[in-house]
Amino acid sequence: MAAVIISDGRVLACERSAPPEVAGRWEFPGGKVEPGETEEQALARECVEELGVRVEVGARVGPDVSLAHGRAVLRVFNARLLDGDMPRALEHTSMRWLGVDELDSVHWLPADKPIVAELPALLTV
Repeated sequence: MAAVIISDGRVLACERSAPPEVAGRWEFPGGKVEPGETEEQALARECVEELGVRVEVGARVGPDVSLAHGRAVLRVFNARLLDGDMPRALEHTSMRWLGVDELDSVHWLPADKPIVAELPALLTV
């Protein structure tokens, strides 16, 4: 699961710190669903762990993206920051808020690129 967090017309992008083969590439925050969790619960937990923020998980964004040679799937959801929470890079090298004209300014992970393609419509609303 991953979160598209939009604030003031900009989306949050996070720079991976590990593993070495993807360090320096950019992604949307998120992670795996643990046993007994819904996708929404997992995403809310991951946002607390990775960014120190609480979010309200909303609608799906973009298509399912096949991962790990088809053994897993990435699902992305819109997520809204709650109560003035501000993200911190707790598990990433850095973070950036990107406007629609900055989406190509970072080197996205391949799995996130189909979601990036969906963002102009969300960022210009």
